[in-house]
Amino acid sequence: MSKGSAFVQSLFAEPRRGYTTAAATGDTVVLLIGMRVNRFWAVHHWGPVMYAMFRMLRELRRSPERGLRGRILLTASPRTYYVVQYWESKEALYRYSTAPDGFHHTAWGIANRKVREGRTRGHVGLWHETYIVPEGGYESIYFDMPAFGLAGATGQVPVEERGRHAAQRLAFRSGARPGEDPEGTARAADGAAGGAGDGTDARADAPGVS
Repeated sequence: MSKGSAFVQSLFAEPRRGYTTAAATGDTVVLLIGMRVNRFWAVHHWGPVMYAMFRMLRELRRSPERGLRGRILLTASPRTYYVVQYWESKEALYRYSTAPDGFHHTAWGIANRKVREGRTRGHVGLWHETYIVPEGGYESIYFDMPAFGLAGATGQVPVEERGRHAAQRLAFRSGARPGEDPEGTARAADGAAGGAGDGTDARADAPGVS
C-alpha cells in the first residue's frame, strides 16, 4: 500500500460505534521520534532529514517482519514533526535500529559522520524517546472511533472485554484465567467508580465508563 493510499484510507475509515479499547497484551513498546526545524531557510539541511524519516517509514511498511506494528504522524508546531511508533518488542526495535541493511543505520551513520567532522550547523534538531510499558501499565478507551493509535497497532475490542473503567483495564492480565482479578483492582473499581468524580455510576443499571 502506498503512502498516499494509506492516508486516503485513514481519512475515510469507518468508525466503530460505541466504546472500544486496544487489544494489546504483554509489553507495549512505543517510540517517539522526530525533528525540529531550527532555521526555516535552511531547507538544504532539514529537507533531507524529513525525506529520510519518510523513507524509513516506507521501508518499515514494506517489511512488516521488522516489527513495526503501527505509526501515527504528528506535528507539535510548525517547526516540530514526529512519529509515534508501536513496536512488537524492544528486541525488534533494537534489531532494526542496528540492522546494516536498514536505512536507519545508513542515515545515522551519515549524521554521526557530520558530527565528528564538525559539519553540523544547528539548523535541524533530532530527538527520540522510547517507552517500554509492561502489561498493567497502560490502558485505552475510544468512542465512535476507527482503529487508532494503540488500537490501530494491536487491534480493537469492545471495552467490556477489558473493563469499563480505567482501573479495570489496568488490572487486565492476558494470562489470567477467566474471571480472575490478580490484584483485586477490577472489583474495587466497580465500587469506587461512581465516586471518582467522572460522573459515572458503577451500578448495573447505569453502565458508565471511565
